[in-house]
Amino acid sequence: MIYSLAADALLILHLLFIVFVVLGGLLVFKWHKLLLLHLAAVSWGVMVEFNHWICPLTPWENSLRRAAGEASYHTSFIEHYLMPLIYPAGLTYDTQLLLGSFVLVINLIIYSLLLRKTTKP
Repeated sequence: MIYSLAADALLILHLLFIVFVVLGGLLVFKWHKLLLLHLAAVSWGVMVEFNHWICPLTPWENSLRRAAGEASYHTSFIEHYLMPLIYPAGLTYDTQLLLGSFVLVINLIIYSLLLRKTTKP
């Protein structure tokens, strides 16, 4: 049971990290000290998508699920949990490029607004 709870907690952490990557720039508006942390997270998220990597949290979650006697999955976190919600088909490299580009565009918009706010006289 402890492994199952740990896997679920890791799943929630993984999802929160993805939300932070996509929208964490909004937190920088209020807490400027998060800037470097968020830029590092965005860089990691974009590299994972553009290079077709699997985040290390996915195999870790799978090992916890196997230790709990549950079924694991052999795809990425995004393909297993989020893609069915967003796209009916499986994750392809082109889709990953699209997702990575989405992350970049959203954050460029957020940071351009932040820059405009901080440079106003």
